Amino acid sequence: MKRLGLLMGWLLALLAPPSAWAALDIGDRAPNFSIPAALGGNVFTFSLAEQLAKGPVVLYFFPLAFSEGCSLEAHQFAEATAQFEALGAKVIGVSGDDIGTLSKFSTQVCQSKFAVGSDQTKKVIQSYDAVMRAQPDYANRISYVIAPNGSVVYNYVNLNPERHVERTLRALKEWTAAAQKSK
Repeated sequence: MKRLGLLMGWLLALLAPPSAWAALDIGDRAPNFSIPAALGGNVFTFSLAEQLAKGPVVLYFFPLAFSEGCSLEAHQFAEATAQFEALGAKVIGVSGDDIGTLSKFSTQVCQSKFAVGSDQTKKVIQSYDAVMRAQPDYANRISYVIAPNGSVVYNYVNLNPERHVERTLRALKEWTAAAQKSK
């Protein structure tokens, strides 16, 4: 029943005009956060500030672990992890799922390649304007590329999971090339 409600919410969201979808703008400061996360089934505290000190971060929000679209998207991020890491970036997915569920998701679907964070309070989801409008109990599917200085350099909002990896990887490559030119 929960998945049916989520499916109906996604359908309603798809009918909403794109202006109803919001995201942090390019150039906005990414809100800092620390949340429980899992990588390869191991639970730890993910800190955005600590990760940004090491390089750019690809932060993506997803509605529900183990749902078809979220599993597809996570699998695609797992397959592209080496490409993101070659550009110095770390990937983290965030949802409102509990950490136990995400610990399993991190091994079974994410293939232990990248972290997934639990935001059951929805504070991080809200601060990134990633609340699904039609189903506010869930995160919308939004991807961000965040530069080490904490500024948003790219965002992509689309419930279809198909292009998030492709678009964030391209944006990261473009940002990396521009950053190297400006040195």
